[in-house]
Amino acid sequence: MKIFITGIGTDVGKTIASAIVVEALEADYWKPIQAGDLDNSDSHKVRTLVSNEKSQFHENSYKLNTPASPHLAAAKDGVRIDLKQIVETKIQNHLVIEGAGGVLVPLNDKEYVVDLIKKDHKVIMVSRHYLGSINHTLLTIEALQNRKIKVAGIIFSGDENKATEEIILEKSGVKFIGRIDNEPYFDANVIGYYAEKFRDNLLKL
Repeated sequence: MKIFITGIGTDVGKTIASAIVVEALEADYWKPIQAGDLDNSDSHKVRTLVSNEKSQFHENSYKLNTPASPHLAAAKDGVRIDLKQIVETKIQNHLVIEGAGGVLVPLNDKEYVVDLIKKDHKVIMVSRHYLGSINHTLLTIEALQNRKIKVAGIIFSGDENKATEEIILEKSGVKFIGRIDNEPYFDANVIGYYAEKFRDNLLKL
């Protein structure tokens, strides 16, 4: 199974969600494009949060120096992101692919993060609770559906908000995988706790 993890925006919890899914499935992890924070990248963070010995961590296709939209970070580095250079490693294991920002974040003058999603990817969306998140979540789902991409499941991030969660699930029909609470910290033990909670729903995708 190949799982593409995207979000309704930046800093909504994609990396923590990715670590949970990786641990739950003992999957490999790949972030095709890393923009900024190269010494403590998302790949580094997931590696430190995962405790199983099966997961492998694959190199970024692009490592960009500036913490910005990939198209801008690439321009500052004097390169252009070329989707032909973003190639999945052929593996036998499950693979978790983490996107960058939201689905319509530009990669270059023509293409977006959504263009990284392949037909055999199961898309998991991370929605963080904040004022306006219902709109951002439903817009993201609609944008994907308009491109004939089905959202396989949704992970909510933030303390329980029943009204928000219920209306999003009702309006979208997307499968609920689980919710990540506002924990005081995340370490391998906390990730393992959520991995156990989410595993059954993930295996049913």
